[in-house]
Amino acid sequence: MSIASSATEARKWRFPTAYTILFGLIVLVAALTWIIPAGQYQRVQNPALDREVPVAGTYSVSEANPQDVFDVIMAPIGGLYDPVTNAANAIDVALFVLIIGGFIGVVASTGAINSGISSAMRSLKGREKWMIPVLMALFAFGGTTYGMAEETLAFYVLLIPIMIAARYDAVTAVAIILLGAGVGVLGSTVNAFATVIASDAAGIPFTQGIVLRFVILGLSWLACVIYVMRYAERVRIDPSRSLVYDRKADNEAHFLAAHGGEALEFTGLHKVVLVMFALTFLVMIWGVLRAGWWMGQMSGLFLASAILIGLIARPGEEKFVDAFVNGARDLLGVALIIGLARGIVVIMDAGKITDTILHWAELKVAGLGEVAFINVIYWINVLLSFFVPSSSGLAVLSMPIMAPVADFAGVGRNLVVTAYQSANGLVNLINPTFAVVMGALAIGRVPYERWLRFMAPLLLILTVIIMASLSAAVLLAA
Repeated sequence: MSIASSATEARKWRFPTAYTILFGLIVLVAALTWIIPAGQYQRVQNPALDREVPVAGTYSVSEANPQDVFDVIMAPIGGLYDPVTNAANAIDVALFVLIIGGFIGVVASTGAINSGISSAMRSLKGREKWMIPVLMALFAFGGTTYGMAEETLAFYVLLIPIMIAARYDAVTAVAIILLGAGVGVLGSTVNAFATVIASDAAGIPFTQGIVLRFVILGLSWLACVIYVMRYAERVRIDPSRSLVYDRKADNEAHFLAAHGGEALEFTGLHKVVLVMFALTFLVMIWGVLRAGWWMGQMSGLFLASAILIGLIARPGEEKFVDAFVNGARDLLGVALIIGLARGIVVIMDAGKITDTILHWAELKVAGLGEVAFINVIYWINVLLSFFVPSSSGLAVLSMPIMAPVADFAGVGRNLVVTAYQSANGLVNLINPTFAVVMGALAIGRVPYERWLRFMAPLLLILTVIIMASLSAAVLLAA
């Protein structure tokens, strides 16, 4: 089969996008409202959550309200903003996503991120193996703070030639970036696109459970660093042990010939921008913990920080606006996914089947202990992540159901959020429906099946870390 025909077949059988999957789920759920019995729980006000929560054991059947084609079309609109009740659903979250996208766009336009990594690599010249933990820590910081994913694609062309020149291979370079940022997302602490959105959907502050997430982040990062360093050292000593050894000569010719070897200057301005970048997230944490901030105030913070960085960097009014708008545009898809995903919940609620599904879940977990429950929740999210790789999309899809189930099981909602984000982050290290994975492997010229061979033992290690951490947290909270 020719390369052209292979590419044609790949396009022909390409997995649907998250948008198609989520809209398909809206249609499916609407169809289920004609089949699944309608029912409702009695609800009481929960002072800790400041909202009404279902009372276990009070479920009763109610009059059906099946959803039609018009309801399906209106569901994504209602997912963002309900025009009937005039109540905001997810518009505040979507706006926050767009503004933080603009903020990241402004920071990236200064060149601070690229030059910072280039400076770190220059300082480690002759000690190249220590680039691995340093770079993985930098990418993990991006992952845990703002869900760094698509932004990493620009770094592969920079890093792969350097790692090959240091007698490593393309798999090592891909692993540094993909695992570095990926494990940061897996152990998200203040990630707006995972932890914050999921916590908001679960009705809790995102700071609840942050200690456990730091533990998972630290242990998982350490496991990934040790794993990658061991592989890299084996390849350096014996190149034939590389998973892409048969492509060694071709890769050297391709990447080293294209690498100009020019180092990016790490200026004082770049240092100031990176310090402000980090301080913005620290101020956000303070605002949530001490000042009662939420989506509106956090959006204002990132807007003000973007403006301040623009005033310091002085790119000019037009370039600043372009950088902000382009950054927001890059995350427009995330904002739309939030509306689509919450549209599923809109259909379920209007069709009165949300409580019925919740009742079934209550019955299924009724006999489970807390440890078994949280691990079942984890594996449910592992399965869902293959179909909905978007962390924000999965958050607003699963949390409105999973969080109330946790109340019935006597498990903290923050643990359900942690189980969700850990599962989603783990799957997205290998997920073929995740564009970042396939894009990274394509740039690095690493076949997907060889990436799976590389990742298989590490996935097992990370799974043990996550499940043990979740189980320990449940036992300590008991």
